[in-house]
Amino acid sequence: MAREMARLWRRHHLTYDQTKHVVEAARKELKLTPPRQRQRTVERLDRGEIDALIDAAYRQSPRYGLLVKTLFYTGARVSELVNLTPGDLHLNLEPPQIRIAVAKGGSDGYVPVLPALAQELRTYLGGRAVGYLFESNRHDAYTPRMVQKIVKEAARVAGIDKQVTPHRLRASVATILLDAGMPLDQVQRFLRHKRIATTQIYAETSVRNMGESYMKALK
Repeated sequence: MAREMARLWRRHHLTYDQTKHVVEAARKELKLTPPRQRQRTVERLDRGEIDALIDAAYRQSPRYGLLVKTLFYTGARVSELVNLTPGDLHLNLEPPQIRIAVAKGGSDGYVPVLPALAQELRTYLGGRAVGYLFESNRHDAYTPRMVQKIVKEAARVAGIDKQVTPHRLRASVATILLDAGMPLDQVQRFLRHKRIATTQIYAETSVRNMGESYMKALK
C-alpha cells in the first residue's frame, strides 16, 4: 500500500494538500487512527522556583542546600552526583570545572561551575581530599533515594506545587541554558548526551567556550 501511494505521488506530482487528502482517505478506508503525537515539552522549574528550592534546602541543612545547588548547576544525574569525589573537582581552572563520571548513556565529561559555587565547595570540603563529595555523618555516600527525598522535601518547604525530582532539575537547567541562548551543541556536551534527536547536528566545542556560555546564562 505504501509503495503504491509513493508511486502515485511521484507520477502525479501531488501538492502537500493533495497528499494530505490521499493519506486521510486511505486511513479512513483502512479504519486507521492517526498516531498520538509525542509529548515534546518538558515541565520545568523556572529560575524563581529553583532559587526557592535551593533556599528551602539550605534552611533544612547547609549540606543539603549545597547538594541541591550542585545538582542543579552541574546538570548531574542523581547517580552521578552521589559518586562524585573531591578528586573530581578542578576548581582552580578557568572556569572552575567538575568531572562527571559514570554517565548513563553517555560519556564522562567536565562541566563548568560558577566561581561562587566553586568557592562554596572549597569551604565545605575544608581541605578534605578523600571519600565522597557529599557524605552522611557515617562518611557513607548518599544513596540516590536519599537525594530524591532531600529534593522532594525542599520542594515541599518551598511550596512548589509541582512534582520535583533530581531529573527535573537536570531538565530545568538545560532549558534555562537554551532559553538564554547557549548553543544546542554546547548544551548537549554539558549534559553529556550522545544524542538529543536523530536530526541533531553534532558539533565539538571546547570546555572554555561552553564555560563562557554557561557563565553568561547563569551568573
